[in-house]
Amino acid sequence: MDAIETTTGRVASKRSWPALIWIPWLCIAASAATASGDPADAGGSSGRIVFSSDRSGPWRLWTARPDGSELQKLAEAGPDEYDVDPVFSPDGKRILFTSTRGGKTGIWIFTSENSKLERICDGDQAEWSPDAREIVFRREEQIWTREMTSGRENRISPQDWPHCSGPAWSPDGRNIAFACRWESGNAIFLVAPTGGKPQTVYDKQGACEPHWSPDGKRLVYETETHIATIGPDGKKNRPVTYFGGVQRYGRFSPDGKWIVYCQGVSERGPWELYRIAAQSGTPARITEGGSDMNPDWK
Repeated sequence: MDAIETTTGRVASKRSWPALIWIPWLCIAASAATASGDPADAGGSSGRIVFSSDRSGPWRLWTARPDGSELQKLAEAGPDEYDVDPVFSPDGKRILFTSTRGGKTGIWIFTSENSKLERICDGDQAEWSPDAREIVFRREEQIWTREMTSGRENRISPQDWPHCSGPAWSPDGRNIAFACRWESGNAIFLVAPTGGKPQTVYDKQGACEPHWSPDGKRLVYETETHIATIGPDGKKNRPVTYFGGVQRYGRFSPDGKWIVYCQGVSERGPWELYRIAAQSGTPARITEGGSDMNPDWK
């Protein structure tokens, strides 16, 4: 648990993990001032947000309303087991996540209706295809897809590319965005679900952790310290957050009008969830207490 709040440096995707899984290299924070907001703010209040939190001890999956109400823990695990990186299925009935349950890092599914837990495969950082028939994920710093029924897998990142991470499937199913870290820095790329030559989206400001807007017209991503959006063609690059502290893990709301993200005073955390209009504005705090990370909104 302490490994999440004491790491230094930076990788292409900064999804923070206990030391058993992997240690991200985070960037140096900006000023000590941080954004604040009223959790009772009426904007962007529909749906639910799932996230990982250490508020009860080990990292577990939690959900809450976008205004911070109805906070609920989803599943228990052993004291040395961690659940992180939750992502709602397209219909909102299942949650894909990464866990160290059983002593080995793997991709799991939590079914909301009956609280059923199922291990899928080795790997981490998984996300759904638009029809939920496949997932895309990371294994040994390469990007893979997997058919949920047959279990057939395909590596789609170039074999000689180092440190690939943070895959995200486009809403139309035609592209997968991901990040890669090189000696010269981070960059965001697009690649077809069948593989092929990746297309560069943006390779400046330490860009990483891309996620699609519901209409597929924008990607939200991280710079060294802030959240920004950009078109998949690399145009119309716009900052969303610009205040002090560090902002991470941006995700769009279901209607694309809002972005949920986590914020820390520095790269060491602790982290709280905030929401902000997708065009930028005044953020509203969603959670406080413990560290809350990896949000997804449905």
